[in-house]
Amino acid sequence: MKKSAIYWLSVILVLIGACSYGFVATTVKLAYADGFTVPQVTVAMSTIGALVLWLMVFLRPRTWRNPFSGGGWKLLFIGIFGMSLTTIFYNTTLEKLDASLAIILLFQFTWITLVLDCVSRRVWPNCYQWLSIAIVLLGTVLAVGVSEESFARFTVMGVILGLLSALTYSLFLWMTGYIKTDHDPVMRSAMTLTGVLIVIYGFYIPFIAGGVALPANLGKLLLWALLIGTLSYIIPTVTMNFGIPKIGSSLASMLCAMELPVVTIVAYTLLNEKVTMLQWLGILFILTGIVIAEQKNTMK
Repeated sequence: MKKSAIYWLSVILVLIGACSYGFVATTVKLAYADGFTVPQVTVAMSTIGALVLWLMVFLRPRTWRNPFSGGGWKLLFIGIFGMSLTTIFYNTTLEKLDASLAIILLFQFTWITLVLDCVSRRVWPNCYQWLSIAIVLLGTVLAVGVSEESFARFTVMGVILGLLSALTYSLFLWMTGYIKTDHDPVMRSAMTLTGVLIVIYGFYIPFIAGGVALPANLGKLLLWALLIGTLSYIIPTVTMNFGIPKIGSSLASMLCAMELPVVTIVAYTLLNEKVTMLQWLGILFILTGIVIAEQKNTMK
């Protein structure tokens, strides 16, 4: 069956969204290198992201409606328990680990989400899913390395925070799949980001109250926040909300796996992080595991 132009446009847009996510880790690391702290970057990027998304809502009056009607208030929980904690944990992980290692820990969401879905539906994983989990875990071992030099690149807290970011990102994906509303995609994203701000401001309120979140060079921080917020919240939201409904979640999940090699390549290019052949092999295993996990759905 011949695919339409809209279908291929949707594929390209989802890829753009995934690649946009792939630039976030390196951009955050560069902001840290420019002298900004985790609270400053996290508060600023989340605020800018939410403001821009709500501006997009207000500029499209035909989509206006009560954001809390029709179960819209539930979207706050996605932001509160999923995206906000992922942002906090992942940004802190990037302060302690290389970007190429932090993303590998984050990508454990692939099998954690699978387990959450199976538990919620009270079914055992099928053979494809068990194989996928095994391959992803093997790929993780290869990607992080088992040499003394590899372990020297880790901190215990960095690993814990990286795995917590994977868990909370899994919760974000799982809740997104179960919480359905008939709101416009941009408004859904804006409501989710509002939930993010509730947690971010609450978590970092000592820094905000003390003025630590507002440095002297506020203008430069806002520029970083606009760049990071655009890459992490705005571009992916717009492209994926357009593309995923037209190509399906199975293909979209495989396309979104492009984030992993993009992060690694960008970190190698801009941050001069060391990426070994063993690490590339591990990344290939992880991507293969993701494809296998979706194989049964693709064949249906």
